[in-house]
Amino acid sequence: MDESAARQLAQLCQHLHQRGWVANHDGNASVRLADGTALASPTAVSKRDVRPEMLVSVNAEGQVVSGGRRVFSEIALHRAAWRARADARWVVHAHPPYATAWACSGQEFWASPFLAEAVVSLGDRIPLVATTPPGGDTAGLEAALSVADAVLLGNHGVLTIGPDAQTALLRLELVEHLARIAALSRPLGGPLPLPSSASRLPRGR
Repeated sequence: MDESAARQLAQLCQHLHQRGWVANHDGNASVRLADGTALASPTAVSKRDVRPEMLVSVNAEGQVVSGGRRVFSEIALHRAAWRARADARWVVHAHPPYATAWACSGQEFWASPFLAEAVVSLGDRIPLVATTPPGGDTAGLEAALSVADAVLLGNHGVLTIGPDAQTALLRLELVEHLARIAALSRPLGGPLPLPSSASRLPRGR
């Protein structure tokens, strides 16, 4: 087992719980390794309690190849991310409340970007993708991740990707921050969109 990656993945899981972005056994995270396998958080364990020795190793088909626990049922979402993007080493799925509220209402909040700094970090789209049940078709998610680093999952939460753990977490943090701003601004008439030139700022991946 890659001990450094295992330690970072366990810390990432704990961070999700500390920030209130998951509850109970919610959420999951993985990291794709150089040998083609991946480390994944175990199912039926609070992210608060995840430790490196609890992680499972899975192959490209999402089947457990080592570890004493079961992988989460949504591993297909992570496999879709790995197929969509070569740089999607880290995949995080969580339920941050504001962003998840938008996802559960079937609405995008970033179709018209309203903060220039966020465009640099996330681009001009955070697509909303229909719910994909375990074993379902992930083509829509793959298509969305081919052009975006963060996706709203309808009635399901948020999924972000990154070349490293910090980037995947920072993207999740920014999605939730933007979702909260969008929600808080609604009683004031909603956020005004950026000028078109600002919404096409170069990405800072």
